[in-house]
Amino acid sequence: MGTILVMVGGLLSLAAFVCAIIVLIAAFSEEVLQGILCLCIPFYIWYYAIVRYQGNNKQIVAGVLIGGGILGGILQVVGGAMSAGG
Repeated sequence: MGTILVMVGGLLSLAAFVCAIIVLIAAFSEEVLQGILCLCIPFYIWYYAIVRYQGNNKQIVAGVLIGGGILGGILQVVGGAMSAGG
C-alpha cells in the first residue's frame, strides 16, 4: 500500500511541477522580474498563479500547482513511512 501512495504522490508532484513550469513561462513572458521572484521567493509562485496569472484554465493550473504539490508531498511521506515499516 505504501508503494502505491508513493507512486500517486509522485504523479501529483509531477503534475504540480508541469504547472509550475507553465506559470514560470508566463511570469518570465510578462516581466523578467516576475519570473525571478517566482524562482527565488518561497511561495511567490503560488501568489503569482492565483493573482497575476492570466492564462487559459487559470483555476486548473493554480489548483494543481498548489493542491497537487501539497498532496503529492504528503502522500510521498506517508507512503515512504508505510513502506519502511514505521
